[in-house]
Amino acid sequence: MTSTHIDVGAIDFDALGAWMDGQGLPPGPVIGAVPVTGGTQNVMVRFERAGVPYILRRPPLHARARSNEVLRREARVLAALRDTPVPAPRLVAAQTEREPVFYLMEPVDGFNPSTGLPEPHASDPAVRHRMGLEAAVALAELGRVDPAVLPGYGKPEGFLERQVPRWRAELDSYGALDGYPGPDIPHLEETARWLTDRLPASFTPGVMHGDYHFANLMFAWDGPRVAAIVDWEMSTIGDPLLDLGWLIATWPSNNGHVPGLPSPRELVECYAALSDRDLSSVDWYAVMACFKLGIVLEGTHARACAGKAPKEIGDFLHATTLDLFARAHDIMSGLLH
Repeated sequence: MTSTHIDVGAIDFDALGAWMDGQGLPPGPVIGAVPVTGGTQNVMVRFERAGVPYILRRPPLHARARSNEVLRREARVLAALRDTPVPAPRLVAAQTEREPVFYLMEPVDGFNPSTGLPEPHASDPAVRHRMGLEAAVALAELGRVDPAVLPGYGKPEGFLERQVPRWRAELDSYGALDGYPGPDIPHLEETARWLTDRLPASFTPGVMHGDYHFANLMFAWDGPRVAAIVDWEMSTIGDPLLDLGWLIATWPSNNGHVPGLPSPRELVECYAALSDRDLSSVDWYAVMACFKLGIVLEGTHARACAGKAPKEIGDFLHATTLDLFARAHDIMSGLLH
């Protein structure tokens, strides 16, 4: 998570200002710089210059191995979406040709429901119900973007065929961690076989967010509309229906934040009304999302067993993995709810 302890003073705002001048942005001193919390390990800082608010997104001061590449990809996808109807942060300018890679975007005028609901959302059940449907509306809009706007951004050929082997290999790799006893996950083998046996015959490639759930959505203050889809670091060109599956897989976790949301079937119906994609295998995508996310979270449990992550976090995420595979089992049994 982005830390509230970001040392804003360690950022060279004079150099940033000179770079902004070169981009033709309004000149002046940088004022009011404050860290923005939440999201990923990349740094976000809000500031103003010449009366214009900006969000700076850059690697941490001690960058991870892939920090620059992740931000380069984020800047590229936001640039491609800038002139589309997809609700996404609006890219202002980016430095991607040399390191450190960073970019500026406009602040999003909205809120994330995990931090609480404002009015009218808090007291109006109809607004809360529609918030769920608007998540499907925004996703359908993303699914309509021509992937040709991002040439070479992903590898759509064989995308679905790679999923089960890719994530089984990821799970197997955890065995290299000392102290991890191996995956104790009911329905693991059954789920892998079910996914392999029911692989959709074909799909239409499109732009994927890659981590599409409520925590990565910001909503308008005055109603249920999605103001922006945020955190694009997992984006690629693949099968956009896996984003819909991801939304379904993570749906139960939203009930505590936003009571009265529509059912997953209502989400699917809403998406179907706005998309020409074949949704006959939507259960497959939801099970695949449970499978993949469960394995990803199990990685933290494995690292906790090896003393490389806090035990309480590892235990919590292992329990979440078990919940996801139980959900996958329900969906395979025809009990999508």
